[in-house]
Amino acid sequence: MAKNIEFSGNYSDLSTNKGFQFEFHCDRCGKSIRTKFKPSVSGSVSSVLDAASGVFGGIFNQAANVSERVRSAAWEKAHDEAFEQAWNEAEPDFFQCPRCQAWVCRAKCVNEKRGLCKECAPDLGVEMSAAQANRSVEEIWAHSAMAEEDKKLGKENWRETIRASCPNCEAPLGTNAKFCPACGTKLKGAAHCSECGAKLAPGAKFCAECGQKVSAE
Repeated sequence: MAKNIEFSGNYSDLSTNKGFQFEFHCDRCGKSIRTKFKPSVSGSVSSVLDAASGVFGGIFNQAANVSERVRSAAWEKAHDEAFEQAWNEAEPDFFQCPRCQAWVCRAKCVNEKRGLCKECAPDLGVEMSAAQANRSVEEIWAHSAMAEEDKKLGKENWRETIRASCPNCEAPLGTNAKFCPACGTKLKGAAHCSECGAKLAPGAKFCAECGQKVSAE
């Protein structure tokens, strides 16, 4: 009884009428393994019959139909056998992850300790190193993008609200200024509520803590 062919989706069929060849690839990294080209006997017979039909005519006019039958029967049988042989040769180089069912190469994409592909179970050392590198890059960008005037701010001022526009004339503020360059309105200052002593936000008309009206300076 013929053995069923184990099917795998991680391959490309490069076969032609002349012979058979397959390429198996890793679903994670894309690494490919291509089998050696195996000539097809039925393909050669088909080519000979096609040539005879074109040259001699007459009785050989039926050669094209014979050729198709040869291809559809003998060629398909040979194709299945070639695929089975190719997969048996390539299978030891691949691993099917029991979690995601992906076929991955054993050389780079299998976490042998976990018995899973590295997409499902990444190497912790690699992930930690990558996380540290990403963090370093983020810090570099954060510091390199800092304007000189912002560098002068003390650590205690980082929680201070930075306004994007003047509360009086609504002019856009290009820097973290103390006064509006358009109307001169004071933007910063240690203003406090005369009633409860809470710090007042720039431009506030009422205290956010007790509701006391802020007197104009």
